[in-house]
Amino acid sequence: MPFDTPQSEPAPTRDAGTTEGRGPRKPRAQAVLEVISKTRISPRLLRVRLGGEQFSVLRRNDHTDAYVKLLIAVPGSGLRPPYDLDAIREQDPAQLPSRRTYTVRRWDLEARTVDLDFVLHGHGDGGDDDGIAARWADEAQPGDQIAMSGAGGGYSPSPGSSRHLLIGDHAALPAIAAALESMDSAAQGTALIHLDHAEDTLQLEHPAGLEVRWVIGEREQLLAEVAALDLADPTGLQVFCHAERGLTKQLRRLLVTERQIPREAISISAYWALGRVEDQFQAEKREDIGKIDD
Repeated sequence: MPFDTPQSEPAPTRDAGTTEGRGPRKPRAQAVLEVISKTRISPRLLRVRLGGEQFSVLRRNDHTDAYVKLLIAVPGSGLRPPYDLDAIREQDPAQLPSRRTYTVRRWDLEARTVDLDFVLHGHGDGGDDDGIAARWADEAQPGDQIAMSGAGGGYSPSPGSSRHLLIGDHAALPAIAAALESMDSAAQGTALIHLDHAEDTLQLEHPAGLEVRWVIGEREQLLAEVAALDLADPTGLQVFCHAERGLTKQLRRLLVTERQIPREAISISAYWALGRVEDQFQAEKREDIGKIDD
């Protein structure tokens, strides 16, 4: 989920504390990796390759939607990773590093590197229109360090599925691309990917029997494209559906309630929400506004 948009930036969540009925949560292990290289793969997409001695600290997740949490220090704070988050919280909470969630585009176990794709907003020059993580990525130089934890994730294409339907936007693009690469060459289905700009489309490796269709323009067009699909017989269908929260609620209603696709055959959640940074977005998951199920 490379979501670092002005409307949807993931933000800090507590690493420690107590939950009613539970003891203190253990801080997540921080892997401190360094920038190996950067590649502009489209006008607004920047791929950053990270690696280093602590690659093994980052727990690899074999799922194609694996994601990591980046810790990005406040500019000018002088803090260097790894961070003692409890001490910073106690001494000066305003200096706590921001947390941002990104889907892993590719693991390279032999080279001990991980690739993350960042969407550069505005003019990609690190200005006020860019997100915190996008600014970091745009300004990062080889050798720069960043702390991260993870990886989480839970979806992979099932070899036993006769058809696949993948639905997402720029935030889900790395997971969709990784899923397509992992599929058997005989896999069948459709991938619908929304982007704001046609020039950011990519050449994705995918099975010959799986159509990759780019949906450019208003994000509501993605719902219309899904509605136009022939989903009368969901037998053998596996669905991956992750996008903006409001749209994901509509997609969930269409797929589960109207088309009667079994819930267990669908990986679906919101990767971001309009008008929310991640601390709000994550907190709202526990409230009615954050639920995507009817």
